[in-house]
Amino acid sequence: MDITKPYRTTKTPLIEIYGLRKSFGSNEVLKGFDLLLNPNENLVILGKSGSGKSVLIKCLVGLVDVDEGKVIVLGKSIPDLNQKELDYIRTEVGFLFQGSALYDSMTVRENLQFPLRRHPERMQHFNEEKLVREALRSVGLEYAIDLMPAELSGGMKRRVALARMLILQPKIILYDEPTSGLDPITANEIIQLILRIQRDYNAASLIITHDMDCARVISNRMIILQDGINYAEGTYTELSKSTDPKVKAFFKEVQPISL
Repeated sequence: MDITKPYRTTKTPLIEIYGLRKSFGSNEVLKGFDLLLNPNENLVILGKSGSGKSVLIKCLVGLVDVDEGKVIVLGKSIPDLNQKELDYIRTEVGFLFQGSALYDSMTVRENLQFPLRRHPERMQHFNEEKLVREALRSVGLEYAIDLMPAELSGGMKRRVALARMLILQPKIILYDEPTSGLDPITANEIIQLILRIQRDYNAASLIITHDMDCARVISNRMIILQDGINYAEGTYTELSKSTDPKVKAFFKEVQPISL
């Protein structure tokens, strides 16, 4: 595989980005970035702090306007959508925030009910209580349904956030540092959940992470975001064998975990 070119399968990509440019004043963050996310794929984005990973995700869901380039999600050009169309696309894209972003004043049950009640048209033929319990069961936390976020550990909060994201059954999932701040055992549990979600929900995922062990285990493919572009692309094994110093720097002192 040519690790400098976006990889395309015979299936229609769920996300297509071509020549994406985004600047903030004189700071040019993305300088012609390309990306394809294929169905049922876990695609990891690696990049140093400040490389533009968060800006990329915001462009994907229309939170930041692009300067140039194409951003196509589920066949729709994001820059060309009106607010109603954009809101609909966002219901098809799940987002796991780095800090879990649970509502502190709501129980676990109420946190999961919130997206259902914001989008009743999507779930009008389903039983709300059943959906909530099934989502919690999928992450092993049905017993925590009436707890408050303050009563949950960091790993439990991350799993509840996963359940809340899954409850609308998104076609695409965006993970922002899913194992950040977790101990190794809990991080392994989250990694296994991400793999199970890929299998059970047939979802495609875009994962931002600095955790190379996480990237090794969950990625079908990886992209290195460097100098504002898709600098290198391939499987973990392909990239780990690269002789390019900028690519090799990401693989220094990686200690594989046992699962």
